[in-house]
Amino acid sequence: MTHNIYDRLKPIFEEIMEIDDITLTPELNASDVDAWDSLNHIRLIVAVEEEFETKLSVGEVASLRNVGDLVSILEGRKVN
Repeated sequence: MTHNIYDRLKPIFEEIMEIDDITLTPELNASDVDAWDSLNHIRLIVAVEEEFETKLSVGEVASLRNVGDLVSILEGRKVN
């Protein structure tokens, strides 16, 4: 399932960060992507919630350190 989550996250990241071909890794974080500022972080969370039909709590969002953390949360939800 993890591979499928990364496949679904990739176009979201590319659209919001305006990057043609981003390589998502578990370690990737905001300091690695110039366009990943606070506004784009919010846009990213909203888009992820829409794509995976789930809501992340404030605590979950605050705990995110990298893409791997986001994927772990989504895996725990057994999202469609």
